[in-house]
Amino acid sequence: MRAMVIAATGGPEVLTMAEVPKPKKVNAELLVKIVAAGINPIDAKTRAGGGVSAEIPSYPAILGRDFSGIVIESPFEACAIKPGDEIFGIIGVPRVAGTYAEYVAVPVMSVARKPPRLSHTEAAGVPLAALTAWGMVVDVAKAHEGQNILIHAGAGGVGHFAVQFAAYFGAHVIATGSQRNASWLRELGAAEVIDYTTTRFEEVLDHLDVVIDLVGNVHDDTGSRSLDVLRPGGLIINVPSGSWPTLLDDAEIAGVRATTYKVSDDGATLAVIARLLETGDVHVHVDEVFPLAEAAAAHQSLEGGHTRGKIVLTVSDLT
Repeated sequence: MRAMVIAATGGPEVLTMAEVPKPKKVNAELLVKIVAAGINPIDAKTRAGGGVSAEIPSYPAILGRDFSGIVIESPFEACAIKPGDEIFGIIGVPRVAGTYAEYVAVPVMSVARKPPRLSHTEAAGVPLAALTAWGMVVDVAKAHEGQNILIHAGAGGVGHFAVQFAAYFGAHVIATGSQRNASWLRELGAAEVIDYTTTRFEEVLDHLDVVIDLVGNVHDDTGSRSLDVLRPGGLIINVPSGSWPTLLDDAEIAGVRATTYKVSDDGATLAVIARLLETGDVHVHVDEVFPLAEAAAAHQSLEGGHTRGKIVLTVSDLT
């Protein structure tokens, strides 16, 4: 099968097309023909030598955790998911080969049926970002009415889902973003939008319950400044790996709670999210679409830092 691989870590140019063996399903796995694959920041970090690159077992390696596609083989005859079914899901890169490829073998428990109203291109932009947002907002922060939640980088892949989930569960949502995304963030459910290019958020906010930190301290000390806007005992959840090594110590000194977050390959939760997507209560925004052969250009665009929502690769000609 065709796949975009890396023979070593480096810049986007290390992504090259190759012919590699088609995966074989084992145990309770599905064999899936990939129609589209999502691009995520962890892909770019890993490709560049950070992220989870230290755990890549061998090269050439295939990146990519998100996909939407069509089932080719089921693990057993009575499996609820049959050949021909349209599904979307997430896989455990780097333990297994990723989704920048024509086929993938994936555990049944890591997928859900694709919402009919979504194209494969749209569905491929959902799994990792939406599951990350759900885990932070719903499972950890337990978003509810009367809660004040600040979401940094609200217009990004994870951020635009986090805004929607927090608002859906009744929280008062404040998002940071650029002026060009302000009206869109309000449409997603943000009650307030702070333009980070003109306003220091810590000068206009205080006594918040939760901060969803999708930036860390890699830019303008966003993480550390966020501690100042939390109430005593408030909670900060930091996501980007390696973005704030002193998080726990800094939070303890500030008198607030803190945690990092790692997403689980949870098909059951993805099925719940699928229902919200199908009813229109939640939306995915795909900003750019590239063919698989142009994965390097997709990474370059992602690393530019101005993506609204998601970037997706198209792998096959199916819609």
